[in-house]
Amino acid sequence: MTTLNPYINFRGQAKEAAEFYQSVFGGELGISTFGDFGMPVEPGEEHLVMHAQLTTAGGLVLMLSDTPTHMELNVGNNISVSLSGGPGDSDELHDWFDKLAEGGTISEPLVVAPWGDSFGMLVDRFGINWLVNIGGAPQQ
Repeated sequence: MTTLNPYINFRGQAKEAAEFYQSVFGGELGISTFGDFGMPVEPGEEHLVMHAQLTTAGGLVLMLSDTPTHMELNVGNNISVSLSGGPGDSDELHDWFDKLAEGGTISEPLVVAPWGDSFGMLVDRFGINWLVNIGGAPQQ
């Protein structure tokens, strides 16, 4: 089975972001640093996250890492993470939307959209774009 996982890169904030996303979604979080694997980075960057993976009981998988200073990183709107579900997932998706919005900016409130689903967009406190869509019976 092939899977698609969002992989988000940061500049020194991957651990903080991974722990924040774990507080939103729950699940098991594994974090490995560049130093854990003896990977070449600038002095003082050994503590940076080489790979973090958050896996929830429901099967969501989110991967994160820090980009060392010797590598280019363009932070901005180059990634969006989409969360989708049906009417039975409405409470959970609303809860996640609200938690992700803490310290961030809601671009579109999570309300009934022209196509009939409930839809919302936000940028979390780390600058990551999130899309939330609840299909089926509209939920306000």
